Amino acid sequence: MKKAQSDTLGFTPQKDIVYNKLLPYADRLDGESNDILSKIKGNLGRAVQLREIWPGVLFWTRKLSTYMRLYGRKFSKEDHVLFIKLLYELVTIPRLEISMMQGLARLLINLLKKRELLSRDDLELPWRPLYELHDRILFSKTEHLGLNWFPNSPRPRSSTKLIMLKLVQRCSVESVLKTLVKSCRPYFSESATQEMLDEWRPLLCPFDVTMQRAISYFELFLPTTLPPELHHKGFKLWFDELISLWVSVQNLPSWEVHLVSLFARLANDNIGYIDWDPYIPKIFTRILRSLNLPVGTSQMMVPRYVTNAYDISHVVLWVSSLLGGPSKQTQAQLSGLFNSITSFFHPSNHGRWLMKLMKLLQRLPASVVRRLHRERYRKPTWLTPIPDSHKLTEEDITDFVQSMMQPVLLAMFSKTGSLDAAQALQNLALMRPELVIPPVLEKTYPALETLTEPHQLTATLSCMIGVARSLVSGGHRFPEGPTHMLPLLMRALPGVDPNDFSKCMITFQFIATFVTLVPLVDCSSALHERTDLTEVEREMCSASAEFEDFVLQFMDRCFALIDSSTLEQTREETETEKMTHLESLVELGLSSTFSTILTQCSLDIFKVALVKVFNFATTNIFETRVAGRMVADMCRAASKCHPAESLKMFVPHCCNAINQIAVNEEVLNEEELDKELLWNLQLLSEVTRVDGDKILPYRSELVQILQLTLHLKCKQGYTLACNLLHHILRSTALIYPTEYCSVPGGFHQPISDYLPIKDWGRPGDLWNLDIRWHVPSVEETSLAFYLLDLILQPELQRLQRFAQGEQDMSRDDVLQSLTIVQHCLLGAGSLMPPLKGQPIPKLVHSMVNLDETTLYTGMEYDETRENYRDAICSVMRQLLHYILEHSEDDTKSLFSIIKIISDLLHFKGSHKHEFDSRWKSFNLVKKSMENRLHGRKQHIRALLIDRVMLQHELRKLTVEGCQYRSIHQELMKDLLRLSTSTYSQVRSRAQNVLFTALGTYNFCCRDLIPHVLQFLNPDNSSVTQQQFKGALYCLLGNHSGVCLANLHDWECIALTWPAIVRSGLSSAMSLEKPSIVRLFDDLADKIHRQYETIGMDFSIPAECCAVAKQLMITGNPFPEDPVPSEEETAEGLKRQELKNSESVEKYKHLIGDLLDYLNNRNMPWKFEHIAIGFLSLLLRDDHQLPPAAVMFFVKSLNHDSLYVRKVAISAVAGIMKQIKRPHKKVPVSPSELSGVKDLSGIVAGDRPDNHWLQYNSSSLPRTQQDWDHCVFVEKTHWGYYCWPRKLMIYAPLEDQPKQNLARDEMTEREQIICDHFSDPVFINQFIEFLSLEDRKGKDKFSPRRFCLFKGLFRNFSDAFLPVLQPHMERLVADSHESKQRCVAEIISGLIRGCKHWSYSKVENLWQVLCPLLRTALSNITVETYADWGTCIATACESRDPRKLYWLFEMLMESPVNGEGGSFVDACRLYVLQGGLAQQEWRVPELLHRLLQYLEPKLTQVYKNVRERIGSVLTYIFMIDVNLPYTQPTTSPRISDFTERILLQLKPLTEGDEEIQNHVIEENEVGEQDERTQAIKLLKTVLKWLIASAGRSFSTAVSEQLRLLPLLFKIAPVENDDSYDELKRDAKTCLSLMSQGLLYTEQIPMVLSALQEIAGSSSWHARYTVLTYLQIMVFYNLFTFMSDQKAVNDVRALVIRLLEDEQLEVREMAATTLSGFLQCNFLSMDTPMQAHFEALCKTSLPKKRKRELGSVVDTIPSADLVRRHAGVLGLSACILSSPYDVPTWMPQLLMDLSAHLNDTQPIEMTVKKTLSNFRRTHHDNWQQHKQQFTDDQLLVLTDLLVSPCYYA
Repeated sequence: MKKAQSDTLGFTPQKDIVYNKLLPYADRLDGESNDILSKIKGNLGRAVQLREIWPGVLFWTRKLSTYMRLYGRKFSKEDHVLFIKLLYELVTIPRLEISMMQGLARLLINLLKKRELLSRDDLELPWRPLYELHDRILFSKTEHLGLNWFPNSPRPRSSTKLIMLKLVQRCSVESVLKTLVKSCRPYFSESATQEMLDEWRPLLCPFDVTMQRAISYFELFLPTTLPPELHHKGFKLWFDELISLWVSVQNLPSWEVHLVSLFARLANDNIGYIDWDPYIPKIFTRILRSLNLPVGTSQMMVPRYVTNAYDISHVVLWVSSLLGGPSKQTQAQLSGLFNSITSFFHPSNHGRWLMKLMKLLQRLPASVVRRLHRERYRKPTWLTPIPDSHKLTEEDITDFVQSMMQPVLLAMFSKTGSLDAAQALQNLALMRPELVIPPVLEKTYPALETLTEPHQLTATLSCMIGVARSLVSGGHRFPEGPTHMLPLLMRALPGVDPNDFSKCMITFQFIATFVTLVPLVDCSSALHERTDLTEVEREMCSASAEFEDFVLQFMDRCFALIDSSTLEQTREETETEKMTHLESLVELGLSSTFSTILTQCSLDIFKVALVKVFNFATTNIFETRVAGRMVADMCRAASKCHPAESLKMFVPHCCNAINQIAVNEEVLNEEELDKELLWNLQLLSEVTRVDGDKILPYRSELVQILQLTLHLKCKQGYTLACNLLHHILRSTALIYPTEYCSVPGGFHQPISDYLPIKDWGRPGDLWNLDIRWHVPSVEETSLAFYLLDLILQPELQRLQRFAQGEQDMSRDDVLQSLTIVQHCLLGAGSLMPPLKGQPIPKLVHSMVNLDETTLYTGMEYDETRENYRDAICSVMRQLLHYILEHSEDDTKSLFSIIKIISDLLHFKGSHKHEFDSRWKSFNLVKKSMENRLHGRKQHIRALLIDRVMLQHELRKLTVEGCQYRSIHQELMKDLLRLSTSTYSQVRSRAQNVLFTALGTYNFCCRDLIPHVLQFLNPDNSSVTQQQFKGALYCLLGNHSGVCLANLHDWECIALTWPAIVRSGLSSAMSLEKPSIVRLFDDLADKIHRQYETIGMDFSIPAECCAVAKQLMITGNPFPEDPVPSEEETAEGLKRQELKNSESVEKYKHLIGDLLDYLNNRNMPWKFEHIAIGFLSLLLRDDHQLPPAAVMFFVKSLNHDSLYVRKVAISAVAGIMKQIKRPHKKVPVSPSELSGVKDLSGIVAGDRPDNHWLQYNSSSLPRTQQDWDHCVFVEKTHWGYYCWPRKLMIYAPLEDQPKQNLARDEMTEREQIICDHFSDPVFINQFIEFLSLEDRKGKDKFSPRRFCLFKGLFRNFSDAFLPVLQPHMERLVADSHESKQRCVAEIISGLIRGCKHWSYSKVENLWQVLCPLLRTALSNITVETYADWGTCIATACESRDPRKLYWLFEMLMESPVNGEGGSFVDACRLYVLQGGLAQQEWRVPELLHRLLQYLEPKLTQVYKNVRERIGSVLTYIFMIDVNLPYTQPTTSPRISDFTERILLQLKPLTEGDEEIQNHVIEENEVGEQDERTQAIKLLKTVLKWLIASAGRSFSTAVSEQLRLLPLLFKIAPVENDDSYDELKRDAKTCLSLMSQGLLYTEQIPMVLSALQEIAGSSSWHARYTVLTYLQIMVFYNLFTFMSDQKAVNDVRALVIRLLEDEQLEVREMAATTLSGFLQCNFLSMDTPMQAHFEALCKTSLPKKRKRELGSVVDTIPSADLVRRHAGVLGLSACILSSPYDVPTWMPQLLMDLSAHLNDTQPIEMTVKKTLSNFRRTHHDNWQQHKQQFTDDQLLVLTDLLVSPCYYA
């Protein structure tokens, strides 16, 4: 087949769409596709060489993507590579408009999608242009200033609802770019990895945001598909470095997720080439932590763990890539993981973590199936194959399936997850049906019997649907599968239940799924005829005798369903007569299931069914709305399957019935028709929806019925007649397949030749599908035209006479005629050629051909017959004008006309929305039944036929790029007239049709916009309000289509925006009407939301032209168009320059227009706001705003309206960026500056060669000369990890642009700003406005105002300082919140703006600022401290600390001095912390000084100061990280600090008494004792430990351990919030510490500390050890389990505490033990059981007869404790399996029951255990019972219901 094709095409296609070869006209497609492809190559090549990016390039790239939709990748490899190279060049043009870039990128992604088609030898792409594109858009330096609008970037005027939508779409540009990089990644060159590392390694500074950026770049760009011989140039360069980074981070920073994604991809692309074994326990521990499961009794969640948790899809990919291989370690850990979390899947558990668990369950099997497919079934490609040693073996698969079965079976019944479980089962059953299906069947059979638990039924049925294919096809693994099929079908029948909707639907789906897979043929006769059958086959043959029974019973059920849903029964007459939503769903389910059953029946069964349905339909009369539709559907299904047999029964019957009733004339004029007539008509109209040539024998009867009924008076009657007409025409005129059997040719051969049971579950064979097509024959077309001549012609003539005023017609008559016309058009639309007309010239200029492509869809139009489409069109236009003139309120006719116009324009035999929903449902069915393991399109035959049919429809509906002709223009003007007519419903329908049309025809929007804008023109006084609203709606567009107001083109915007603003002066505009106000709001909102910066520079670089030329001269098919000549190319260049300059002109003109309208005094305020909004969108980073607009915005800073002021502030900040003069940079060499040679290898952190960067108070630049010689590095991350290849810093002052220009040296724009800001009156007013409150209590520090001030001081240096200084002094002294905020914004702008000032200016500045800041900090209040914190943090961001030494020295003076009370101290620390945190690792000296200063103050009395100090300490020690390749830091270290603290805490650690919280009065004089001081210190330390749990990267475990004993002593046991702060904090602290991630080497240390505490005298401490242990072990499960000694130690510790003298401790130990057993950390082995049993047998001392009133001894004897310990141990074992009964359990229960009458507390424990056992096993007791012997059951029943149970 391939060979023959390459001969006809002249090349071998890369990969075309197979389904095209099955179309009835397949032989014509090769010629057609070659023709289109050569046009695309020629025109696209020409367009690029002529440098015409719009419309040429965009038009032809769109054609290319349509070509790929229709034919797949049907071009040669050379062409494929050239297309990719050309598009890559186009996408990476630097100044390309973003929306164009997105469109081209999507096409490029599509070209690169199937990476197996092109190997690395065929194609290599550079990575850097993509990186630059990515960087320019996603990390845009100008977007936040409003100089660049990207699609979906957050807008200033968007409401919260829209922001939520944004989050859902998450920036479409971003996802397109990411997908683009992913698609190009395999083709990066072999040196790319090293280049990327050199580029991004310098950004790896863990304290800085750049870390996130670098790691996300690594994740996105690093190639992982290099062949094994290049691995040393690929992942081996970075793997060790990044994995050790990952291993050493403990606290889930946000970039860890990206690392996981990178490792998952790496593992998946290189299975077998990396040894993951050493990391596997760590990987699984982190996966388990990432699920955030609740453990233990009182657990605090660290919010960061929830937000930064791993993405399940990465986890799944990683795990499925690690499976297999020689070591088998992964599978062991995976089984451990599922064992430990299985109980969370039980339906009784619920929480926010459940979604994640379900996702894991659903995706893991799918991922393993994908891997198996790749290893065993996929065609080998150029991608690295998996080595045999690491392929999954049969044993691996079995182990994997077994480890997943238990959780999946539990999840089946969960409240949310039965669908996830069904998908998981579908994939698991593909691998091991014999393990998966039997347990599901076990759950399904009882669920089908039960009546009381419908959820159980729906859940099991949806799981059975998933495994249907594996069950029915049997196969060697599960041969008995098919024998379950009939019992399941028969038992499912009761599910067709009119009272339970969801049950009904799932039953239909279940039956349909199974029947699709199995031919319903009675094969029982084969038992006698055939001797070669296996046992299972014999069983299947004998069972198949029941099929007939099944079909008949199913029909009875359906009839019952129909009887109970007739209209009379379900609701009153008064209500609606339409079907409700639920009824229509049931109708759909019923009809599709029934038609599936009949399709799959043998002829014998079909005949029986046909008679049954015929009798049901003809012996009753149904109302036509609900029940009638369902019955008619069933009849239609029958006649579709075997038309000849069915029509023979139905047509004569219905025709007779209708004729008999219609004999008397009166009937025809009745308003309410006879029900029998209606019902027979409905029945007839449905049964005729069959294969056209089967209708021909009945043509005369049908035509007679049509003539009789089309002109009935009753609307319902003639509508049904129209349906009949429509269906007859459709059946004769369309191309469609006529049968969908699961085996080609149906099941009509005798059983001796063909045995249907062999075909159970068989997939269709794509190469022998043998589709039976219906292609209209000559007789059929002539019948269709005969009907049109007979019926349509007279109607059109009547309507034409009416429209010309020659004949009167009532409204009902007009509507009736229109209905007939509409149905003729719908039925025979495919026979009518499209509308003709002259193309409209001069809409756009182009040097390439922009013709439409026509596709052949199997219809040859007959030119000799009348073209009814044109006829209908002309009559409709006349009629429309007549109605609009004379009877505009005849809305029903107008609706009909609108519908007809829509079909005239677009309808060629199928509708777009129908196609879309069919495509959707096709995909759903495909998903639920596909075989992902074998792949290769092994779908069932019906699905494949459906897909071919969809391909045919797709060709019919492909109308992109139609030429806009005169007839379209006229129809669109009519639509516009309707869209602006009087009645709102007419308007809205017409608008929807109009919007669709606008999207269909090329460039028609330009033709239509002027017509729409006429209605908004204020000079046009005849406009009504309705027309005005209609026109606005036309501009607004609908949610999916084009928005006329916002076309991305200067010509259109320059028309629409000013018109919208001017319409404010129109007489039809009234702001009193809320609907109009809302329209303007929506319009402005939509423009703001959808606007993207429109390009001004449309140049195409020369590299593109070279590739384009290449495209025109290579390969087949060869383009006919010639390569452009020199003259043409020169002309193209000239045009391109012209277009660029025209764009600039239009841009200026648009701004001019808007400003003109703004100066109009009569403009209402609303429109002023809209215009200002438009202006703010027009700021750009490549073109400065015209001076007039600058003037306008600067003046608007003092406008009365708050909205205008806000926009102006943003705009002026943007203008400042536009007029900023560029500063020059020069490269420097770090090794020369530091005098240290470059180090070999990676060393991060504080090194000799970056020491010169750090803050050193002895060498600060304190004079002009030092300042000039000091090398300032502003960015904080440079030099931490390694140096960039070229470190760029700013050149010295004399090379920079001159500061403090005189006025005549400035540009016009600078002069405007300078004049205003040096004017005291203007500044007074401006500051006055800025210091007003906006929304009380909601205002925050405004980054926009900060940008404005930063720009002012950066561009004009200190020119405005003198004017502003008095204001700042005044504001600082005023403690009002808004005044303080205003001055904070100015100061932060000042500090950041003085970046390039000379030394003298900077020094003067600080002499002004320092006193101001001191005042400010002493006046700080609750409302303003956050603003001051933001102010200082913003001021210090990305600045060299040596430039800001005045600020730091001032802040460090004495933050905690007690002046102004504790609050001021806390605030000062907060502000200081903000500044230091921005400086990260570069200020070790300041951190040391701060720590030294704070240490004596750690015993602070005040809580707020303590909390703040805790937070500050976190930042001080943040730099002390334990990361790989990192030098020990010179900043303060935790270990030294802990040593010093422990000394001071000694008084607490030594004593044994309880530690109380001492509250001290403030006025106590003198030193308190050491102990009190120590308690105060401890409180602060706790605050620090709590704060650092969420923020630091690594936990200092060894240091924390030394504080553990102390915390255990304090933490309370009960859950009670009334405890004092100290105890609460201790408890929180323990909870957070227990969740920490531990390394293997830290485990022994922790355990020894815990063992020591377990020996402490306080039982509180011993109790808390257990709660700590529970959480710690679960959160580090696999790390513990990989260390056998640790497991033994934990076990010993728990068993030791079981024998504790304190009752609470013993009980907690039992709970802990049962938890460990439940998550399979410990196992119930014989020695442990024996140990407990021995303990239980400890004999108790006899009770002595006591005298009454004697003192009872309360201390329990040692024997009692031991005996209790034994009982608790047994009880723990029993409670550890709440949902099943393991083999050892019955015996233990018996042992336990022996102690029911022991003394307390034993008796209590036994009772509790038994009652818990009963509670958890009650649900499935029927199954659990089977584990016990009869004797045991007797004892047990006795126990559970004995009187003592209630005692």
